[in-house]
Amino acid sequence: MADNSRPPVTGYPAPPPGAYSNGYPPGAHSGAAYPYAAPRSQYANYQYYAPDRRAAFLRYFLVAVIAFFVIIGTVLFIVWLVLQPRLPEFEVESVAVTNFSVSNASQHVSGDWVVRFQVANPNKKMKISYTDIEAYLSYKTESLSETRLQPFDQGTRNQTVVQASFAAADSYVDNWAVSGINADRASGAVSFQVRLIALARFKAGWWRARRRVIKVVCGNLAVGLSSNNGTGKLTGGVRDCSVGL
Repeated sequence: MADNSRPPVTGYPAPPPGAYSNGYPPGAHSGAAYPYAAPRSQYANYQYYAPDRRAAFLRYFLVAVIAFFVIIGTVLFIVWLVLQPRLPEFEVESVAVTNFSVSNASQHVSGDWVVRFQVANPNKKMKISYTDIEAYLSYKTESLSETRLQPFDQGTRNQTVVQASFAAADSYVDNWAVSGINADRASGAVSFQVRLIALARFKAGWWRARRRVIKVVCGNLAVGLSSNNGTGKLTGGVRDCSVGL
């Protein structure tokens, strides 16, 4: 049988008489502050920033510019691979000199030169046009005469003959040039140099490259000039010229 002599446990012990005047602990319904600090929210200092449209636009713009140049560079590289452009080839076929004379007292040089060039376009798919062609005649570094040549065009695998005429009438030169010309003339040949500078444009169908400056140097043009005669011709055969941009 169950033991009913012990009273049942119903909860916490009752407070002593008169402990709470209103029957509730102090501050339970008086609006007093919570005895523990409230937890701090993780978003207490969060601030909202609107997206910077100007910075985004600049980023997209830079990406577009870079992509544009990459595409253009790729296209030009492919065109170059297909066309394989090559520089023209220049050589001097002949040089004829007349009325050549040197004055030792006044340091003047006179004469007429006719230089004949053979110009070859080695390209299979590209044409070349030449404009603003300037030619210079010199003895070593001493300038003697200059002239301009007529513009011309060249087809693919084409060869063109170009002629330049120079005239010097009492052109003043330094004393070292007079001495050098006289010494070379006494030995049988005087070496001249011809330089060409021109604007060249390469063309292939609809594609046209921008104009490039072509520089041609034809050196060691030895002309046989005797001491008693003012005429002479190129000796030693055809001379190749160096061509560059």
